[in-house]
Amino acid sequence: MQFMNFTHRFFIAVTAALLILPCVSQAENSAKSSTAIKRPPIVGVAWISLRTADMAATRKFYTGYLGLEELPGVKDEANGGLTRAVFKINDRQFVQVLPELKDPKQNRLIDIAFETSNAEQLRAYLASKEVKVPDKVEVIAEGTRGFAITDTEDHVVKFVQFTGKAKASKGPKSDNRVSSHMIHTGFIVNDRPGADHLFKDILEFKETWHGGMTDDKTSWVDMRVPEGKDWLEYMLNYDNANPKQSGVMNHLALGVPSVKDGYDTVVKRGLDPEKPKIGRDGKWQLNLYGPDLTRVELMEPKPVETPCCSPMLQ
Repeated sequence: MQFMNFTHRFFIAVTAALLILPCVSQAENSAKSSTAIKRPPIVGVAWISLRTADMAATRKFYTGYLGLEELPGVKDEANGGLTRAVFKINDRQFVQVLPELKDPKQNRLIDIAFETSNAEQLRAYLASKEVKVPDKVEVIAEGTRGFAITDTEDHVVKFVQFTGKAKASKGPKSDNRVSSHMIHTGFIVNDRPGADHLFKDILEFKETWHGGMTDDKTSWVDMRVPEGKDWLEYMLNYDNANPKQSGVMNHLALGVPSVKDGYDTVVKRGLDPEKPKIGRDGKWQLNLYGPDLTRVELMEPKPVETPCCSPMLQ
């Protein structure tokens, strides 16, 4: 009888311990979940950086035709200490151009940057997702902190945080801009699963539209930043080694209320572009080209015709 009681008590004790173990495990998992690093907001496109072989012609294009203001340059230690010319679209968006295009076949695109509210937290978040990141956030320019990563196709993607202490602009202030907002940038993507893993799965960009020259082929994918309206456009399966094609595909787009007015403005300033057209996304657009073949779109924000290929999320 005593043996029976002992066995009974032992069985109860072991059963109770087994019941407790999942609870402990659940508590540990909950604690880990509560301490997981959260992704800080990514609110928009900050800049695109490009190469040029002719800085004088580049200045004329961005300041003379597009009416952008040139700010004091930024020294680029990663590219031989040359100075990037900085053309201001607005207080938080810029086109940067480096005079280092040595070969006509060289890619014009250097990097693109997105704005975040907390660069250090985003760096730590990406590290927690096994993305290779630098050891620390650096001061990129006065009033700007950030870091760079490289995606599966060697695109340099930067994430920057503005502190509000940027350099003053050169000369008298005037507003001759054809646009005050860069609504998207785009680059060639030949590894969509790799791009989606970074931008969609980890950074939580959201696909808002896809399309192509025919309804059954996807050549362009719009990926909107998670806490803003700007987007990155995948240009799928184009040739980065072809300067003309890569110049068209590695591009930037400036939002305008009226493409017609934008066309009239740049024509009056001396450009002779192709006529505006309605794209496959149903939006009016005007394609302009810098001296090194990089395409700058002027684009209206909303479709005037039904977009092809897929619904467009607003």
